[in-house]
This record gives sequence, structure tokens and C-alpha cells, in this order.
Amino acid sequence: MTVDQIRVMVVDDHPMWRDAVSRDLTEAGMAVVATAGDGEEAVRRARASTPQVLVLDLNLPGLSGVEVCRQVLGYDPSVRILMLSASGEHADVLEAVKSGATGYLVKSAGREELLDAVRRTALGDPVFTPGLAGLVLGEFRRLAAEPAAAAASSAVPQLTARETEVLRLVAKGLSYRQIADRLVLSHRTVQNHVQNTLGKLQLHNRVELVRYAIEQGLDDEI
Repeated sequence: MTVDQIRVMVVDDHPMWRDAVSRDLTEAGMAVVATAGDGEEAVRRARASTPQVLVLDLNLPGLSGVEVCRQVLGYDPSVRILMLSASGEHADVLEAVKSGATGYLVKSAGREELLDAVRRTALGDPVFTPGLAGLVLGEFRRLAAEPAAAAASSAVPQLTARETEVLRLVAKGLSYRQIADRLVLSHRTVQNHVQNTLGKLQLHNRVELVRYAIEQGLDDEI
């Protein structure tokens, strides 16, 4: 295994689909470190194989994909999870994101779209089937408008001007690459700013970071 290979685990209860996705990822130079066909097996094997990216079906026997997502992130918040589901229902997408998934792709996506989604997920970018990203941001804005969210945001940790600028662009849904281009920074520098901000805010992933930024009204700033 080379140092640049992305460590991926594939979870799906359909063996042919699971094998096809694993084969596509391997042929693209990624390292498929484990596979699983049900929820309990997924949690167990994810803990043992420590993947960077978990390509996870939403509807699984036993534990659901949402519950697998919660349990995996509960013991290792660094894992990035890409939901790959036949369902494009808004309720399913929102439930997956609230559980901590970095992105959501429907199974009608093509091979290259899937490979690009896994690569971007490994970098921490939110990846959604076209049309779903706006839905997720809209839901975060709705939640941020609730009184409980406003009360929880009263004590604001001190961020640097650059961290705040990066956070504002994250809230607008830009990828790390787009933020780097906008601010004339390297992709690595943007990642470092995001990691520092996560630490200061005591948040675990980009999903929580987006919600926090929207609660602070940063997505409305010019």
C-alpha cells in the first residue's frame, strides 16, 4: 500500500453491488481495507480496519446505516462517511447528515462520480448528489432559527480573522478546494484552519461546523 492510497471500507447488503464498488475503488488506486453486509458486521469491521472513508448503504439488515454512522463516529470521529443509497428521499438525506455523514450519493451515480465523491470525502469536503446540498443547508438554517440553537450560541470562542473567513465560506457550502482558490491558499492550509476551528469549538466534523456557522449567521455575511 502506498502512502497516498485512501483507505476505504464498503458496506452494502447486496454482494454484487458491494463487490462492484470495491472493484472500482481498487482499480482507481484506493485500498479497500474491509467490506461488510450488515450493520453489526460494519461496526465491528470498521473498528478493526480503521478506514479513512466508509462508503455506507443506508438500508442494512440489523443496524441501519444511520445507526452504523453514529456508532462508528462515536469511537472514531475522524472517519469520513459517504452514504451511498438507492433513496433520494429528503427525510433519508437529512437523517443521514444529522447522524454525521459527510456526504450522500444516490446509487444512480456513475463510476467517475462515485470515485470523485470518495476522494473528496477523504479530504473532508461535503459531497451530495446534485440538488441535495441546498436541501441540507436549508435544514441547517431552519434548525439554527430555533430558540434552543440561539441560546446555545451565546458563548462564542475566539477565532482568528482567517479562521472566521474560512468558516464563513464553509457555511456557504464551498469545498476546501474552492475555499483555497477563493482565498489564494493551499488546500492543506484550509484543512489546517478547519481542524483548528473544530478544536476551538469542540466540534467533531464538518457537518457540525456548518450548523454552528449558520447559527452564528456567518452564511449571510458578504
